[in-house]
Amino acid sequence: VGRAQVQQEETAETTEGTGISINCSHPNIQTGDFILWYRQFSGRGPEFLVRALQGSQEVRSPPGRLSVAADRRSSALWLARPRRGDAALYSCAL
Repeated sequence: VGRAQVQQEETAETTEGTGISINCSHPNIQTGDFILWYRQFSGRGPEFLVRALQGSQEVRSPPGRLSVAADRRSSALWLARPRRGDAALYSCAL
């Protein structure tokens, strides 16, 4: 409470099958805060994708990887082979 949680770019676009990195900044992250990523399709609730404290973590669906910067102030969700059906709102949280 009282601290900015996360910041993301408003849009990210790619073509089907071309990998894309979705970036998130969390400059005020605290020790022990997990970095969480979700996606939300229009008209549906959020779907949990992955969480991490540090390093990198595989994402199974959609295929990709979450990478956390060494200082933990940012993270990036890499979607390896996105399809049209993966078009959604992707959000990070602490």
